[in-house]
Amino acid sequence: MNDNRRNFLKIGSLAGLGLASGSVLAACQTKTEGNATATSIAAAAGQQAGSQIFNMSGYKAPKLDKVRIGFVGLGMRGPHAVERMSYIEGVEIKGLCDIRPKQIDKVLKTLEGTNHKPDLYSDGPDDWKKMFDRDDIDLVYIATPWALHTPMAVYGMEAGKHVAVEVPAAKTIDECWQLVETSERTKKHCMMLENCCYDFFELLTLNMARQGYFGEIIHGEGAYIHDLVDLNFNKNGYESMWRLEENIGRDGNLYPTHGLGPICQIMNVNRGDQMDYLTSLSSNDFSMHQRAVDLAKEDNFFQEYTDAAFRGNMNTTMVKTKNGRSIMIQHDVSSPRPYSRIHVVSGTEAMARKWPSPERIAKGHSWLKEDEMKAVEEKYTPEIIKKVGDLAKQVGGHGGMDFIMDWRLIDCLRNGLALDQDVYDAALWSAITPLSEQSVANRAQSVDVPDFTRGSWKTNAPVDISLQGAGNTNVLIGK
Repeated sequence: MNDNRRNFLKIGSLAGLGLASGSVLAACQTKTEGNATATSIAAAAGQQAGSQIFNMSGYKAPKLDKVRIGFVGLGMRGPHAVERMSYIEGVEIKGLCDIRPKQIDKVLKTLEGTNHKPDLYSDGPDDWKKMFDRDDIDLVYIATPWALHTPMAVYGMEAGKHVAVEVPAAKTIDECWQLVETSERTKKHCMMLENCCYDFFELLTLNMARQGYFGEIIHGEGAYIHDLVDLNFNKNGYESMWRLEENIGRDGNLYPTHGLGPICQIMNVNRGDQMDYLTSLSSNDFSMHQRAVDLAKEDNFFQEYTDAAFRGNMNTTMVKTKNGRSIMIQHDVSSPRPYSRIHVVSGTEAMARKWPSPERIAKGHSWLKEDEMKAVEEKYTPEIIKKVGDLAKQVGGHGGMDFIMDWRLIDCLRNGLALDQDVYDAALWSAITPLSEQSVANRAQSVDVPDFTRGSWKTNAPVDISLQGAGNTNVLIGK
């Protein structure tokens, strides 16, 4: 009865956000258990046999002088995105959507004194569709709970909009294929908002790899190690406890993309290399169940969580690529550890490591000295950091990387440039979650990784992180 109630509450909370349609609810009712992803993987195998509709890798959409944006989801991430975008030249904020009018009112205050006068959408569970269906919006920015990401992204592309969607872009393999097929058919960008690809050291090491500093890349490591127990169990944290619910009945790497994205770009995954197979193992849960029990002693609200099947504390997933490289990805949001995304790059000539701080680079068996590090940074700092790095630190957003991501997206759309992250990245990086769940449920047995490019990875060009003669989008400090 508790499981049934929890599923009911999960669906009800999404409907309560005012962002769920019938198709969304159907997706939410799918519960991943054991080898329940097998059907999705079989479907994916069938999809792979088909031909590519249109290759979105390197696709340059027609230039947009103005990028007119509609935002949906104004909880934890959305409000900051609205404010960041208000500083960027060529942006028009046309719509704000959330079922909670108070959230919209808070965001409107950040736009006071600007030229942005968005229309507001908070009237019922399908109001977001009205915003998506408008003819005067070019880009929809999705910052809702995870289960809504794919349904909204697909609807947006079908409505003729480019899509920027928070991580993860999809929860199942079927959803990954939906994103790919829709983007290819509509020729609309679907970018997952993986902000960590735009952090300063990650961009530095990407540029170093592009210029051969590390030699042949052998191995990479990434992670999301972030103690979220207090926040996940906070009744005033995530709306309707949705993120805590995501950690129930699913055991694998539920949030792989922060550590994985930068490593995939450095290894040219989807553009010269491809994931082949993975194996995944989780520890038991030593934290979340006990927290639920402790809280239930004081507050009956948490009683339903005392019998929940929480995911294990630490998940470690290993990936082998077609070209023989290896990737380790870890996920732990319930152990009392310092924050870390690890970010290790290991090559035949050098290596880099970001955590624990300070950031380090090694040649041979020794870390570079301080003056040597400064010389490397001076030589390899990419154009984008030189252009907007200092401004990004002023605007903020996880130290500035969020702003760099948003600025880069707008600059690419305004200049008709290919995006750094395309729909194949969104699908592949998100697919780690259901694939890892299947491996964990089968005693860490290896699982094949679908090729969402359908073989085009062999000829796709690596990401060009230079400004490519563009970079002409100004930052309007002070709005």
